[in-house]
Amino acid sequence: MAKPVSIEVWNPNGKYRVVSTKPMPGTRWINLLIEQDCRVEICIQKKTILSVEDILALIGDKCDGVIGQLTEDWGETLFAALSRAGGKAFSNMAVGYNNVDVNAATKYGVAVGNTPGVLTETTAELAASLSLAASRRIVEADEFMRAGLYDGWLPHLFVGNLLKGQTVGVIGAGRIGSAYARMMIEGFKMNLIYYDLYQATRLEKFVTAYGAFLKANGEQPVTWKRASSMDEVLREADVISLHPVLDKTTYHLINKDSLATMKKEAILINCSRGPVVDEVALVEHLKQNPMFRVGLDVFEDEPYMKPGLAEMKNAVVVPHIASASKWTREGMATLAALNVLGKIKGYPVWGDPNRVEPFLNENAPPPAASPSLVNAKALGLPTSKL
Repeated sequence: MAKPVSIEVWNPNGKYRVVSTKPMPGTRWINLLIEQDCRVEICIQKKTILSVEDILALIGDKCDGVIGQLTEDWGETLFAALSRAGGKAFSNMAVGYNNVDVNAATKYGVAVGNTPGVLTETTAELAASLSLAASRRIVEADEFMRAGLYDGWLPHLFVGNLLKGQTVGVIGAGRIGSAYARMMIEGFKMNLIYYDLYQATRLEKFVTAYGAFLKANGEQPVTWKRASSMDEVLREADVISLHPVLDKTTYHLINKDSLATMKKEAILINCSRGPVVDEVALVEHLKQNPMFRVGLDVFEDEPYMKPGLAEMKNAVVVPHIASASKWTREGMATLAALNVLGKIKGYPVWGDPNRVEPFLNENAPPPAASPSLVNAKALGLPTSKL
């Protein structure tokens, strides 16, 4: 029998039982559930990553829906248990769902939600922040100051890379990749080279228009180029940011060979998925090329780093915080809650999961729809006409 876990209960007499495996930012998500007669149970166990057994205990004998986290293993065991308990919905508080066996959920008739549309700018901002931190060696310099080692200005002290006029490379020019590119181009007048299976027409038009603006004001115009291969981006770019989806084709996309293709003083940024980068090969490359720098928000075996990475002065590492702005995290919690609520109440699925503003407007009730259910089509769920 699964051991009991500590919970906090809101609206104990509510008709529908909704479980959240973690406390989430803000209270709007709680209030939205309570207003629709939900009993909300929040796991407050002092444990960063819950086990399958912990979650089984949370689900119990009766549970209408669960809001979970991307650190949890949602597969056959949990979806079978949720189905037995009468559950109709699960939502990740995340845009990604690599931790979810969607086929198993569909088999048991459980809708799977995610939270796109609210992370774009926040994630792009962190990628830009890591680009700056790596290029100007900010973390190294901060540690140097705190250690009391600074005894006066020196010509070679923490010399880094100038971004202006250099080339930013983007691999995966979707919403986040394009937002990052715009920040680096408009902020630092960088040229763009990108690789994507699909043409980023809006991004190209933006760079063209901004280049014309600079030229009209007597400045060097920025340029763009769509690469025919990823290797072309790796060879030509000074700063490279990774924004692909994670699947069999992108696992270890960055490996020993692709790292060798990059410039000796290039900067590599990853705010997408950890396994996109072969971390062992990266550590070796950082050791052999001290002027090569990297900024990482995600890791191959989270929450762990491969041996040697923590000791690399030319690596900036942060603990998966790309979405960690207050507005975004509260929005993710709201969307996840509304995914579960919508399925429980029998609402249709929102037509455009990336147009989430109506759900986040605190001055009006949210639409009667689930914002984003990834297996809606497989379950035969109707689409909202709103």
